[in-house]
Amino acid sequence: MSTNKLPHPDSHRSLIQSTSILSLGTLTSRVLGFARDVITAKLLGTGFRADAFFVAFRIPNLFRDLVGEGAANAAVVPVLSEYKEKKDTRDFWELNSVLLALALIILSAITILGIVFAPVIVRVMAPGFIVDPQKLALTINLTRFVFPYLVFIGLIAYSMAVLFIFRSFTVPAFSPCLLNIAMIVCALIYTRTMDDPVLGLAVGVLIGGVLQLVVQLKPLVAVGMPRGWPKKLYHPGAAQMGKLLVPRMVGGGVYQLSVLLDTFCASLASIVGQGGISAVYYANRIIQCPMGIFGVAMATALLPTLSGFVQRQETGSFKRTVMFSLENIFFVMCPSTIALVLLADPVIRVFFERGEFGVYSTTITASALAYYALGLFSFGGIKILVMAFYALQDTKTPVKVAAFCLTINAALNFILMFPLKVGGIALASAVAGTVDFLMLFYILNRRLGGFDGDLRRYFVKVLAASVATGLVGFGLWYYLGFVPEAVRLGIIAVVWVCLYGAVCLALKIEQARKIWDWIKSVKSIS
Repeated sequence: MSTNKLPHPDSHRSLIQSTSILSLGTLTSRVLGFARDVITAKLLGTGFRADAFFVAFRIPNLFRDLVGEGAANAAVVPVLSEYKEKKDTRDFWELNSVLLALALIILSAITILGIVFAPVIVRVMAPGFIVDPQKLALTINLTRFVFPYLVFIGLIAYSMAVLFIFRSFTVPAFSPCLLNIAMIVCALIYTRTMDDPVLGLAVGVLIGGVLQLVVQLKPLVAVGMPRGWPKKLYHPGAAQMGKLLVPRMVGGGVYQLSVLLDTFCASLASIVGQGGISAVYYANRIIQCPMGIFGVAMATALLPTLSGFVQRQETGSFKRTVMFSLENIFFVMCPSTIALVLLADPVIRVFFERGEFGVYSTTITASALAYYALGLFSFGGIKILVMAFYALQDTKTPVKVAAFCLTINAALNFILMFPLKVGGIALASAVAGTVDFLMLFYILNRRLGGFDGDLRRYFVKVLAASVATGLVGFGLWYYLGFVPEAVRLGIIAVVWVCLYGAVCLALKIEQARKIWDWIKSVKSIS
């Protein structure tokens, strides 16, 4: 008789398995996203059409964080976890039906208002566009066209929250690929049939939103989601979510103010130079690669696990899992930071410099990338800590900390953008993010009575391994100067990963030992 058992859904092994699924899906989406961005950079560069599209696409995404993914993480998953653990199945599904109906109504209303008030929203978000009537008009038209994307992506977020409760991660992990595929195909079609590929990107956004929502339906039915409109729109669980959402929406508003502030500063071409918004966008796309593949993936898988611990009052497991997650975040983000700081220019050049994206575009984007990278470990750590507070059904503490850090970000933006241009905007975000992480960790550590283990010592060891490896990789870049840059990056990436693993093994870092044990087990099986 086999003695093999499936891992407990809230075990560290299960968490890594869930993170692996989400990471693979995110990696696939990021690869397609890079292809999309390469095509966009080639067709639009950092010109006014690129700036117009990125602002237009950003606006519904700002609202998406308030009432979509952000709301799902803050209130939907914790409350649904509570109902699944403590209530009967019928009550659980009644809550879900009411929730999705309310989401459809609210998202539709926001979309209508967004379309009507698009001229005001664009002028507030990008005041630098007012001096260029052509750019302003294009941005307003694109904003109105893509705003319905909010309805699709909001419903997708709530659907994903339901699937996460049942530890169903595969479809949510891979569905974002459909958005990138749709945008790539539409951009290429419009390039061949029309003069302006930016319209193709906008059409692709809407088609991608529809496709992502459609693929969620089958797994929802599979886990038992009932069909049809609910008999009433009130449910105690929905009211409970509403109470949690109010501070989360305030917190989301604080975060969106930070994004608005960055966009505002980047639109001031007389200070930061032309193409600032596009440079910030492309740099963020690179930053979101390690963040999405690992940071966001782990945080997403973590929330239902932590919520389960809270409902079962397993404080020790809660603390160990948070610490385990932070260690893994540092293990990945520290070497990523060093790599992107040292090799920002060649990374941007290899990925984007072609067509309309020239040397100037590379210079300003690489500057933003290097400074953003300094905050990578903090950005990833914040994702984990915020999920911990959400699992505790505390949405107020992250809001208070974020509001304080917004003032730091704002002050540094206006101080640093004069000497560092676009890089100053990125550095301000990195510094504010680091303060945010440290404050959240301090508060959570005190609330839980102290974490087991020494995270600071662990961070120092991982950082030392990252710096040592980074210096070798940086030297290797110039030593292999005769090799084409794209090939050089590939060679250095392989050497970097292997050397980093070896140094971490020498420093007795647990994550490296587990990876090495897994590699040896795979070799023995083969």
